[in-house]
Formats: sequence, C-alpha cells, structure tokens
Amino acid sequence: MVSEDENKLDNIDLRVLDRDNKELEDQKVNEDPLVKAIGAIGKWQIWICCVIFLVKFPVAWHQMSIIFLAPPMNFTCADSQLDFGSVCRSEYSNCSEFKYDRNVFHETIISEWDLVCDREWLKSLTQTFFMLGILVGSMVFGHLSDRFGRRLPFVAAVCLQLVSGVTTAFSVNWYMFTILRFLLAVATGGTMVSSFVLTMEIIGAKYRETVGIIYQIPFNLGHLTLPLFAYFLRDWNTFQLAISLPSVLFLSYYFLLPESPRWLLTIGKAKEAAIVMEKAAKRNGLPTESIADLTQKTVTELTNKNQEHASFLALFRTPRLRARTIAICFNWFVCGLCFFGVSQYIGHVSGDIFANVAASAAIQVPGTIISIYANRFLGRKVTLIGANCVTGISCLLIIIIPDTGVSHLTLGCIGLWGMSISFATVYLYAGELFPTVVRNSGVGLASTVARLGSMVAPFVATLRVSYFWLPPLAFGVVPLIGAGLCLLLPDTRGKKLPDTLQEGEA
Repeated sequence: MVSEDENKLDNIDLRVLDRDNKELEDQKVNEDPLVKAIGAIGKWQIWICCVIFLVKFPVAWHQMSIIFLAPPMNFTCADSQLDFGSVCRSEYSNCSEFKYDRNVFHETIISEWDLVCDREWLKSLTQTFFMLGILVGSMVFGHLSDRFGRRLPFVAAVCLQLVSGVTTAFSVNWYMFTILRFLLAVATGGTMVSSFVLTMEIIGAKYRETVGIIYQIPFNLGHLTLPLFAYFLRDWNTFQLAISLPSVLFLSYYFLLPESPRWLLTIGKAKEAAIVMEKAAKRNGLPTESIADLTQKTVTELTNKNQEHASFLALFRTPRLRARTIAICFNWFVCGLCFFGVSQYIGHVSGDIFANVAASAAIQVPGTIISIYANRFLGRKVTLIGANCVTGISCLLIIIIPDTGVSHLTLGCIGLWGMSISFATVYLYAGELFPTVVRNSGVGLASTVARLGSMVAPFVATLRVSYFWLPPLAFGVVPLIGAGLCLLLPDTRGKKLPDTLQEGEA
C-alpha cells in the first residue's frame, strides 16, 4: 500500500517535471532563430573566427610597437666629452646636436628627431595620440557597422590600416609620423570593433563566453611575435613597414567574409540573410529547407516588436546604478592604464629588451586561458578582484625589492599576467551587467574610459627615468582601488541578462 508521504513525493516530482517541460517549451519558443538555423557553433563559425582572429596580430603589433619605435637610448651631446647616458644633463641645455648609442638599435624615432631632454615628452604624446585614435576609430566604425553592416566597414578599416601603416614608415618629421599614426590607430580601432561584433553575432550564446575570451589570444601571440620583428629590423622605418605590409592579406576578406546574418535580420533584409544562413547551414551539415521561411518570420517579428530605448545617462539616475556604472568603468580604466603602462614599463627595465618583451607577452597567453576557467567556476567578481590584486601587489613590490633585472622583470610579468585576466573579465562583466536597453552605450562608455587610461599610460611609464618609484606605485594602487570597487558589483555568472533598467538595479 502506498503511503501518504510517497504520494506527496510523487506529486512533487510531477510538478517539477511539468515545470521542467514548460521551461523547455519556453526555451524552444524563445530560441535564437539564427542558432536554430545554423547551430551555435560548427565548421562555418570556426572558419570565420579563425579568419577574423588573424586581424588581431596587426592590432597587437601596432598598439605595442611604440616599445621598439621609441626604446630607451643612451645619448650625449655631440660637443661633449661625457659618456653616453639615459638622462638629460645640465650641460646639454644649449646642445644643438646629439650622439646616440647605436649598439642595440640603429635608428629610432628618438634618434631620428632628437626626442630627448626638452623634447622627450613628445614620444609619450605620440602614443597618447595613438590611443586617442583607437578611441575615435571604435566610435566611428562602431557607428558605421550599425549603419552599413559589419563586413564593408571592416574591409574599409583594413584598407586604411594598410595605407596609413605603410605611409608612416616614410614619415619625414615627428608631426607627419604622429598624424599618420593617429590615422593608423583609427583604422586599428575600426578592425577591433568590427571583428569582435561579427564574431559575437555568429556564435551561439552557449559558446560566446569561451570564444569571447579566446578572441584575446591572437592579440597575445601578436605581442609575442613583435620582438622578432624588432630583433631582425633595428631601424624604426623598416620595422614599421614590416608590421604594416601583412595587412595586404586582409584585403581578401572582401571575398572571404560574409555579412553578419544577425545584422541583416535586424534591418529587415530577409533574402540576404537567408542566403548567408543557407551557406552556413550546409557547411555545418544542417537542413536548409525552412531557412527562408524562418528568416521572413523573424524579420516580421523584429519589425513589430516594440523596444525600450534609453540614454546611457540613465545608468546614473539611481544611487545603485550609478555606483555599479562607476565601479565597472573604473575597472576598465585600470585595464587600459595598467596593461599598456606596464607593457611599456617592462621595455625600460634593465636587461635585454627583446627577451623582456617576449617574456611579458608569453605569460599573457596562459593568463587568458586561465580566465576562461576562473570566470566559469569563480564568477566575474572574484576573478576580477583576484586579478587586480595580483597586478597591484606585484607592482608595489617593484618599489621594495632591489632591481636585479630579473626581479623587476618577473614582477612586471606577473602584473601583466593579472591584467590579461582582468581585461578578458571586464569585457564579459560589462556585457552582462548593463541592461539590454543601454548595453551598447554602457559598454561603449566603459571602453572609452579604458582608452583614457591607455592615453595616460605612456606618460606614467616614462616617469621611471626621473622617479623610479612613481610608475610602479601608480600601477599598484590603481588596481587595488579597482578591486575594492568590485565589492559594489553583483556577480553576473549564470544569471539572466537584465533587459530593463529596473532589472539592472536588482
């Protein structure tokens, strides 16, 4: 005879089963039509991602090239009998011509245009303008990508990157060099935003976290290969030409890359979207018979759907939203300042500059891979706090521990390792933290703040010559402040993406 308790358990099991079935049905109804047609990931997506990921190599080369375009060079006044040194001396106040120690580099922008003494700040200003160009490029090409699709702006950015990069190698003065580098940065920012958006739009939600982090690895590998160019090409113009010419290969992307089917669906181009999706489905071994009807139905639904719109200023309306927005934006600033600042700082650490930069780049690859598992098992909040603390503590130890060359290089590499985890995490965190109605604006705001950090970074890094303790102090304290502000943030791992401002405040 069945007991009353067993009947209750059976009823509970039935209710749980009914609930699970209902959730499964709701999931099918709300399933992404693009994923339903072409799959979350397959041969087609993997091929497109591999092609796009190659673009990250020149992105890294151009962003980090200032390390070898303007490396530390010992110098002395041509009329002086003093030995070469790295510091401007009082005897050089009326010097009209400088001699440079060319044992490591034959010609750099420093020796080319005498960027020493009262002109030393110009080399930092060059990199600041470059980072400003990336900010402008991200904004301009982000708008163009929404207006004209992902593919054409991407190819246009590649063309501009090729032309401006090659032309930069033939600059005749600092002004021409800086202006062309600014245009190069605009193009680089354009390739970054267009490639990332296209990648995220063809991958199913289940794999976006992993692919979004793996997207950073080609940048790390590009950074790692940069010392090879510099080692064999010791003149700045041939070095600049060598890292620019590979962009010729990317002109083929006009024929290799498809338009984003998700963007085509969004603007109502059902036929064009169906063509791309049918090719993708065939490549992934999926049926294509119902794709035309599915795209037409999806376009109709998107056209009839009313969407809430709000300015990013809405994120500052209430105390809780304001605190969360400031906290995540500051952590983006931390990444921009410390990643590029510490990278440039390592280039000035005593020892072999090629080995130093290679070591600092090599350690970022495992850091990026570790961030996948850290975000999956520890969550965004704990991962970001831990990574920021690693960077902050390692940089502060540089002030205390004597410089043996290896000691400061090791601590700097550990700091960069922490930043490689933080950078991958803030991308995910911002995308999940901001509500749908202001997600693009919120992520754009955070990215802008990161660029401001990267614009300040070269000035902070070069202060090492006058105040050796100031750069590591800045690179140590700022991440620790960022870690503290993370306490204001909720952990978004595994949670539903907020759609409205009310949900974003929960």
